[in-house]
Amino acid sequence: MERKRVVVTGMGWITPLGDDVETVWQRLLKGDSGIVPTTIFDASTFPTIFSAEVKSFELAKYLGPDTQRYKDSSRNTRFALGAAKVAWDDAGLTTCNDHDTTRVGVYLGGGEGPIDFDNFVAAAVSGWDAEAKNGMGDLDARKWVEVAAERLQVITEFEQDPNMAAGHIACLFNAQGPTFNTLTACAASTQAIGEATNLIRRGDADIIISGGTHSMLHPLGVTGFNRLTALSTRNDSYQTASRPFDQTRDGFVLGEGAGIVILEEYEHAKRRGAKCLAEMVGYGSTADAFRVTDMHDQGRGCIAAMQQALEDAGLKPGDIDYISAHGTSTEENDKIESLAIGEVFGEAASKVPISSIKSMMGHLIAAAGVVELIICVLAIRDGIVPPTMNYNSPDPNCPLDYVPNQARKVDVRRALSNSFGFGGQNNTLIVVRMDD
Repeated sequence: MERKRVVVTGMGWITPLGDDVETVWQRLLKGDSGIVPTTIFDASTFPTIFSAEVKSFELAKYLGPDTQRYKDSSRNTRFALGAAKVAWDDAGLTTCNDHDTTRVGVYLGGGEGPIDFDNFVAAAVSGWDAEAKNGMGDLDARKWVEVAAERLQVITEFEQDPNMAAGHIACLFNAQGPTFNTLTACAASTQAIGEATNLIRRGDADIIISGGTHSMLHPLGVTGFNRLTALSTRNDSYQTASRPFDQTRDGFVLGEGAGIVILEEYEHAKRRGAKCLAEMVGYGSTADAFRVTDMHDQGRGCIAAMQQALEDAGLKPGDIDYISAHGTSTEENDKIESLAIGEVFGEAASKVPISSIKSMMGHLIAAAGVVELIICVLAIRDGIVPPTMNYNSPDPNCPLDYVPNQARKVDVRRALSNSFGFGGQNNTLIVVRMDD
C-alpha cells in the first residue's frame, strides 16, 4: 500500500517567552531569555531558585465561556488546550466543517503531576501527623482521605493522570478518532508526532492533533532534578545559566509549556484548501537499553534514531540543512549528542548549523520536542535559524557549529530535530519544505 504524505497545517504553543507564534519566534531570533526567578512556589531554599515559567496564562483568552469546565484541570492540561486551540484555528479548521470527526485523532506527549502541590503536601502531612501522635511512622490513610476530599479536587477529577490533556482536547474538538498519550520523558512530544505521522501514513486518520505539554515546576519536580544534579545552580546569573555545548555548562533550566501541531494527510489538506507549512518525512525511534538516567556513552541510541529518520525520509546526511538539537546544557547530553551527530553526519557534521533553543526557553520536558519541531518549520519558512545563546567557551568534546549567540540566515529546505529522554528514549524527526 502506498504511504500517504503527511503535512503540518497548524501550529500553536504556550511557552516561557509567550504564546503568539510569531512574537516568540522573533524573540528567539533576538536571543531573548525566558528564564526568571521562580515564583510559582517559594524556591528560595532550593539549590536552584530560577526556572522558565509561563507567565500570565489565562485559558479564557483561548476558550472564552468554555473555560469554566476546566477550572479544576491541571496546569499542563490548560496549557495543552490553549496551544491546541491556537493550532486548530491556524489550520483553518474552526471554520471548516467538511472533515470526518471519526477520522480526527489526538496523540500527545503529556506530563504528570498534581494540580495543587501545596494542598497535596498538606493532605499528606496531616496523615503522617495523625500517626505520629500515636507513636506510629506510617501514613494514616483515613486522615489522608479526609483532608484530600476537603482540599484536593484532583482526587475526584483524576487530573493527575497524564492522559487527561489528550482526553480534554478530544472532547473540545470532537475528535473521535484514535487518541493516545505517550509519557517518554523529554522525548515524549517528538515520539507522539512521529507515531501520529505513521497513523496518518497508513490511513488510520486524516487529521491528528499532536504535540506535548508538561509542568514540573513544583517542589517535587525541582527536588528530583536537583538530586540528580541535572539542574544548573547558577543562581547569580540565571539568564545565562542554560549554555548548551559550552564548556562551562552545569545543567539544564527547568521550564514548562505546551506545543501543538496539526498533522494532516496531504490530499485531505489540499482538498479543503489548507496551507501546508511543511511535510513530515522522517521518523526514528530507539532505546539505549543502557541506564535509565544516563545516555549510552557512545551514543548508540541517538545514532540509530537519526539513521532511522534519514532512511525513513530517503535522505542522506548531507541533505540536512539545519539540526534543532536536544542540547540540554548538561555535561553528558551535549557531549554525546555531538558525538552522535559526528558519527552519523561524517564530513557533513561540521558544515550543518546546529542550535538549541533551550538556551533561551529552558527545558520544557515533554513539550520540548514539539516546540523545537515548530522552530524547524519556521526556519524553513523564513530562511533563518535561531542561535544557541550563552555559548562563549568552546568545549573540545563538542566541536561542531552551534550557531553561537546570533541568529543566522540559512536556506533551510530540510531540518532534523532530536529529542532524548530519561529511560534511554531517543526520537528524531525530519521535516522538509513543501516545494522539495
